[in-house]
This record gives sequence, C-alpha cells and structure tokens, in this order.
Amino acid sequence: MNGRGCFLGVERSLCGKRWEERLADGRQALALSQQLGLPEIVGRVLAARGVDGEEAERFLNPTLRAYLPDPSVFQDMDRAAQRLVRAVEAGEKVAVFGDYDVDGATSSAVLGRFFAALGVPLQIYIPDRLAEGYGPNAPALKRLKAAGVDLVITVDCGITAFDALDAAAAAGLEVIVVDHHAAEPRLPAAAAVVNPNRLDDSSGLGQLAAVGVAFLLVVALNRALRDAGWYRRAGRPEPDLLQWLDLVALGTVCDVVPLTGLNRALVAQGLKVMAARRNAGLVALSDVARMDEKPGTYHAGFLLGPRVNAGGRVGEAPLGARLLTCDDPGEAAAIAVRLDAYNAERKAIEVQVLDQAIRQVEETGPGEGLVFAASEGWHAGVIGIVASRLKERFNKPALVVALENGVGKGSARSVPGVDLGAAVIAARQEGLLVNGGGHAMAAGLTVAQEHLAALTAFLDTRLARRLAEIDYRPSLGIDGALKPRGATLELLEQLERCGPFGVGNVQPRFALTAVKVSKASVVGENHVRCFLGDAAGSGGGSLKGIAFRALDSDLGPALLQTAGLPLHVAGRLQVDRWNGREGVQFVIEDAAPVSGGPAF
Repeated sequence: MNGRGCFLGVERSLCGKRWEERLADGRQALALSQQLGLPEIVGRVLAARGVDGEEAERFLNPTLRAYLPDPSVFQDMDRAAQRLVRAVEAGEKVAVFGDYDVDGATSSAVLGRFFAALGVPLQIYIPDRLAEGYGPNAPALKRLKAAGVDLVITVDCGITAFDALDAAAAAGLEVIVVDHHAAEPRLPAAAAVVNPNRLDDSSGLGQLAAVGVAFLLVVALNRALRDAGWYRRAGRPEPDLLQWLDLVALGTVCDVVPLTGLNRALVAQGLKVMAARRNAGLVALSDVARMDEKPGTYHAGFLLGPRVNAGGRVGEAPLGARLLTCDDPGEAAAIAVRLDAYNAERKAIEVQVLDQAIRQVEETGPGEGLVFAASEGWHAGVIGIVASRLKERFNKPALVVALENGVGKGSARSVPGVDLGAAVIAARQEGLLVNGGGHAMAAGLTVAQEHLAALTAFLDTRLARRLAEIDYRPSLGIDGALKPRGATLELLEQLERCGPFGVGNVQPRFALTAVKVSKASVVGENHVRCFLGDAAGSGGGSLKGIAFRALDSDLGPALLQTAGLPLHVAGRLQVDRWNGREGVQFVIEDAAPVSGGPAF
C-alpha cells in the first residue's frame, strides 16, 4: 500500500474501493494558495500533484519554451534526421508505416503534413488490423519496396519487429523506427531506432506518446534541413511546426500517457491550436461529433479519438490518417461521416462482446493476478475496450483474446503499479507468443491457441506476484471535501488552471460530505440523475448530480434507494450547459454510507 490516509474513514465504498487522501500534509497547500492567491482547495490540488512554490508558475502556464528539449537528447535522433535529409535531397521515395490507433494515425499525419509542407511526396501505409495485425510485417514492407519505396519510417510500432525488419533489410529497404513501446536489449535492424524507451536512451522522456516522438523528429529534421541549406536552395519558407500541435495533443491524450512535463505542455498548447479549427479533418470530425465548445482532454479522448480509432477497429484502417492529412473540407466531411458510422458499429459490437466476456469471467472466476476472457467470433477491433471495462469492473489487470483459425489476437490493460508491457515481453521471451509488446498500462499480443492456457497461467502468476508485492487494493484518490454550496463556477474556473488533466495529472476529485440525495431517477440505459443537498439542512441549495453506468454496480441502486439517509459522495465538478445557461454539476463516481449509518 502507499501509506495514504483513509479519507472520511471509507475503507470500502459502494464500488469496493478505499478512499485515500491525495495530500498527506496540508501545509504546502496553504503556502501555495497564499503565494498564488488561490482558494486553499486549489492549493491542495496543486500540492497533491507534487507542485511546489518554485514550480507553481511554470505548472500553471505550461509552455513549450519551458519544456521542449533539444531533440538530439534522443539516441539515434540525429542519425534519423540526417538519413531523412539525404532522402529529401536525393528525391528518394519515403513511406510511413503507422499503427492503426489514434497515436499511429496522428504520428503518420504529423509526418505527412511536414513532408507536404516541403513539397515532398510521402506515402502513408496503415495495416489492416484483422488481415495483417499490429506492426510492420514482411509482405507489406516487400510490397512497398516493389513499389519503389527507398526508406520507411515506422511510427508507434517497430521496436520488436525483428523478423519483419530483417526481411526488409534483406530486400534492400531501409527503415527508421520511431516508437515509444517497451524495448528489449536487442534492437531491430534499422538505419536508426528513435525510442525514448530503448534501454540505452538517457533522454528521460519515456512517457512520450509516439506522436510526441514523431513531432520531435520533425523538429530535428526541420533543423537539419535548415543547417544543410535546403530551404534556401529550394526557395521554400520553413513551415510553422506549431500548427500541428493539435495532432500531437490528440494522439497524446488518446494514448493515455502521463500528462506531466513535456506531454502536458504539448497538450495544453495543442488544445489551443485545435480550438482555432485549422485542420479540416479535425473540424469535420468535431462537427460530426456535435462539439460546440472549446476542446479539452475529454473531447479529444472521448469524442474525437474513438471516431479516429473506429476505422482501424471495425472499418478501413487508413481512414483516420487520411482524415487528419486532408485539406479539402468536402472530402474531410465525407470521411468523418464514415468514421462516425464505424464508431456506432463499434459501440454495438462492443456491447455484445462485453456482455459475453463478463458472463464468462463470472462463471469461471477471475484469476489471482489476471482477469481473462477469450472466444471465437469476437471482433479483434473491440477487445482493447472490453479489456478496459473488465479491469474497471474486477479491479485487476485484464486480457481479452479474440480467437480465429487457431490464432488469438489479444489486448490487455493494467492497474497502477503493474507493468503489463514488461510481462508481455517476458511471455514472448518464454516462447509463449507469436508477437507482443506494449507499455506499463496496455499491451497487445498474438498467441497460438495451443499456447493460450500456458500464457494465461504465466501472466496470472507473474501479475499476482506483483500485486502482492505492492499490496494492491482498489482505491479512489480524493483531493478534499466540499459542501454543495461550495461547488461554484468560480471554483471550477480556478481548477481548470491546473489542467489539462489525464493520467499523471488526474482531474481533481472531491467528496461531498453527508449529502442528501433527492429526485434520483434513471436516465438512458443505466445512468442515474439526482440532486445533492446538505443533509444537515444548513442551506445553500442543491447540486445537480449524474452517475454514468451506475446501474452496473452497487452505486446506482444506492443512489435510487437512500431512504433519506445521508451519503458521502465522491466525484468531480463539471460545467453544466443548458439552454444557454451555465452551472455546475457533480459527476458521481462513488459513494459510501456516513460512518455509523446502514450499509446499502
């Protein structure tokens, strides 16, 4: 356990979690609030995220000037840039081989837009998830070579594609690997391998998404072209690289990497670029998603990202990258409509697979270290989302495998403190996998069906050991306590200065203490809407509350059947826009009986 104090005495909430106080010592919070002229509860949020007085101003104003490193700190970055300079100067044919998720699509698009600004053709190749699987494959690379491609840049993939890159080298095709996934001591055969997570890289930037690495490659290449005099000889102005930060923000948020340091600066500045609506593809996607407010991490992660992903999951894999590199509004609108339709299809498939996976786990029981489900007929495009849902439901790492013709395509998600990518690499080194890799919180793999039982036993044992080492208990971090009358728009505006929020800089979560739930009702299929007021009757009105997917746990029934008894309610503040008016609503994530009250 991490030693954090139990908040409000809640050892086991309605969602089975221990409430933990994110900040152990309130003195730093008070000092920050006084230094910055902010409410003390905002000081608590800052202090709980490790912000001190010296860092505070930089944290509240995350600029690239303060955080962007010299790209040369990456191992092989200069080698990659110089190889690309030679390719541009010699008129070589270059292609990008990208992953089919949002990180891969945005990485491909950043490179595509930079090369377009140079007036240099760049082919983008995105493999089909079902027919080709994840990462570079020898047949596709050989086809690119046969089509006249001289140099391939892999983005968001390639770090463990040993066989495929050996085949490319044998065919005379040079490859630059640009990746961020966990690496092995052995590196693939390539002209350059740029990956902050290769074992000999000392950049300290292993938290970057692939799109962040790709953007820094563009920074390095732009500088190398300038130094070589290419812009002067070509009579071209240097492009404004910051115009593509909207793509960097989208990929970074959707790959769920920590929003700290450089990542946080990239996303903060990228969301400003996104708000300017200069990318025709993102404009079309925002319109089809009915976004009518300034974009934030929620919009990137839950509205735009799933639609970009949908092509790779259940439709046409190249659509996402094609949309993000498109400059024609009409074409972009047509692609966005197709992606929106694929996203609707993805949701329907996901519901079916999730229901079957939950039933399977409940019948067999979860393992000590791993929740596992597998079946024939499951669509490989939704198993990652289903794994996330199983992880949330059972509070353990989860692996979901879609089986077809004796081969399983798997996707796994982890819990904090358990490195899933390392476990999958270890399984591959044990000979249990055809292919596999990932990072701490997510991984993908391919496994022969005959090895599936051995694989799950291996992972279950390894992950159970790690869960025991860290004494893992499902927990919910709380930043402080509020009364309903304290949840104001002014407070919400001050809290937004601590964003953008995501992994590593989580959205502030508060507990409304001893509130009375009233007018609770079911909305949609399994959401609960209600009003939250001070049970002590001290005035101050009530606060609108909404609990999403609440009927999937004990939370929903408890909100609907409080019988007037008070509850502690945990969640986050959100702007509530309705009929041109703005207010505050409370997104309920958990609840617990007030000490001494009855259990629900």
